[in-house]
Amino acid sequence: MPSITDNHKQTHVANEQPFQWQFLHPKYWGIWLLLALILPLIYLPLRWQFWLGQKLGIGIYHLVKSRQQDTLTNLKLAFPEKPEIERILMAKQVFVNQGIGIFETLCAWFRPNIFTRTMSISGLQHLVNAQNQGKAVLLLGAHYTMLDLGGRLCTQFFAVDCVYRPQNNALLEWLIYNARRHIFDAQIDHKNMRQLVKSIKEGHVIWYTPDQDFGLAHGVMAEFFGVPAATITAPRRLAKLGDKNNPPAVMAVHFYRQTPDNLPRGKRPHYHITITPALSDYPSDNEVADANKINELLEGLIRIDPTQYMWFHRRFKNQADGTRYYD
Repeated sequence: MPSITDNHKQTHVANEQPFQWQFLHPKYWGIWLLLALILPLIYLPLRWQFWLGQKLGIGIYHLVKSRQQDTLTNLKLAFPEKPEIERILMAKQVFVNQGIGIFETLCAWFRPNIFTRTMSISGLQHLVNAQNQGKAVLLLGAHYTMLDLGGRLCTQFFAVDCVYRPQNNALLEWLIYNARRHIFDAQIDHKNMRQLVKSIKEGHVIWYTPDQDFGLAHGVMAEFFGVPAATITAPRRLAKLGDKNNPPAVMAVHFYRQTPDNLPRGKRPHYHITITPALSDYPSDNEVADANKINELLEGLIRIDPTQYMWFHRRFKNQADGTRYYD
């Protein structure tokens, strides 16, 4: 059976970002130390990695109080019907999944073949049909705890460009960009509209995550889990680019781990990818209605397993009436 690397779909590998001597400065020593400690662990069996990820996640939950509180606040807003004890358990599981997600990400970068024969996909025909019609595909995603592994698994079926926000830390940017070179065709800075337009005109599949709060300078207020949330309107603008007679198809992608984090001995994890049908009547003349449509689509996918979503981001930070949900 072909391995992950044998079956990888990639049309070209981007140029490597060069090493900079500034990365040896003492301010980066903490990152180098963490890498030295954790990278050897990805050669352990996945069952052991998952166990370590659980412990790591719970440790972060208890130590990083600000992220813990942000997560509990988000879950209270999004799931007010659930009792508090259930939301606390959900919050802990979010951190467990993120702890495991660290190992999943590192393996996706440096040991991808460990995930051979661990995935399934539904809805691939929607993307294939759009590409057969000569359309670019704007593939909308969300920030799941297995984010980079999701990208790696998607490229078992199609080549994809990704839009991302560069890291503020120069060393982390160098590390992450170069690791992702072997997954994505292109990594497009979210501010680089020229390259983004070029990818759309060339009919590429472009992965874009519109689920974070960047304020209202380039967004509108739209409901997300029943709560007003600043929602960027870039997807509707991108959907208008390219061939006017054959505009991009806009659909969503979702991926999650279907197996428990307590992986039984001798068992492989299993991951499922879902691709939705292309949105109809999108974009419309109403940017708020379009933002609500995107949020509703992503919300439905996140609800499959809410604890595999990164609830520790301040999703409801900017409110039109000045309400402050976070300390």
